[in-house]
Amino acid sequence: MCGIAGIVDFNNNSNSIDIVKSMLQSISYRGPDECGIYHSQYATMGNVRLSIIDLIHGQQPLSDLTGRYWIVFNGEIFNFKELREELEKDGSKLRTQSDTEVLVQLYSRYGKGCLGKLNGQFAFAIWDNLDEELFIARDRVGIRPLFYNITGGVFSFASEIKSLFQQRSINRELQAESLAQIYTFWTALTPNTAFKDIYELPPGHCLVFKRDRLKIEKYWELVFENRHANLSFSDALEGFDELLSSAVRLRLRADVEVAAYLSGGLDSTATVRYIKDIEPGILNTFSIGFEDKVFDESSYQAEAVKYLNTNHKSINCSSQDIAGIFPGVVWHSETPLTRTAPAPMMIISKLVRDNNIKVVITGEGSDEMLAG
Repeated sequence: MCGIAGIVDFNNNSNSIDIVKSMLQSISYRGPDECGIYHSQYATMGNVRLSIIDLIHGQQPLSDLTGRYWIVFNGEIFNFKELREELEKDGSKLRTQSDTEVLVQLYSRYGKGCLGKLNGQFAFAIWDNLDEELFIARDRVGIRPLFYNITGGVFSFASEIKSLFQQRSINRELQAESLAQIYTFWTALTPNTAFKDIYELPPGHCLVFKRDRLKIEKYWELVFENRHANLSFSDALEGFDELLSSAVRLRLRADVEVAAYLSGGLDSTATVRYIKDIEPGILNTFSIGFEDKVFDESSYQAEAVKYLNTNHKSINCSSQDIAGIFPGVVWHSETPLTRTAPAPMMIISKLVRDNNIKVVITGEGSDEMLAG
């Protein structure tokens, strides 16, 4: 992951560079490899980078070929190679091999229409020097976070809420209605957050901010169609296999090593099997076990590791470990939590990072996609 933050202030606040530096510093763990800031008369924005694609030349902020549009980007565009070929056929001569440059160049050509071309997970902001407006978009299902605030006509955005709170003008105040939603649905209902006047850009939405005018627009929604009603089970299974295989293959596009979680359940075991079929070389897998045998699935993990022949590392977790790390989990989650499930995820994430792995395929989201 990377982190982005920025301010658009048409009042010409001379302290905007220092503020954005502080905003980025507060989320520096999101991007330990590099940091960069863009500053113009009205807009200041920056990025802390975890380099995955084009490690040498993919620094941000980055402009299009004309210098009119400047981008900060958190995420990955999985089909950037195909999109790059499309741009080059139309005469674009890109300077880097990064998906970031492909994205800003697509925007310079298609505007918000570029969103329909993207296969990926993303939150990005683009400043238009000519029209003096900020464009922000978030991926279809909200994998990448993006929060914003408007105070005194100043628009601020960031990957995390704590970054916004680096500004003294933004109050830290819980929102009672959001708390009721969290304790009912486990989360505040978009665009609300746990904090008053702090909003998330909803998944599948984009926004434009220009001279105190904010416009938010939905660019995608899930459509349930009946055109596959007569599809046979075997044909449906074949189609699902093709889709899942393609999805895994795209996510293996990286200039760094890719690993996978292996919980012993159906979802992570299936994705690991797809990875092994696509790239039969050595695959690093990671799992977590529990001292409480009611929750422990180590035996299933061992069986999967033996069958799939992965280079496996595991860590054991006790209730004391969960209690010890839980305050840090809440700090990162930036919302009240009604269960401890994120704590083991943070523990295994640390194990992955300690092994110098930046990208891991998790199998998360399958319950939502497959209806449990």
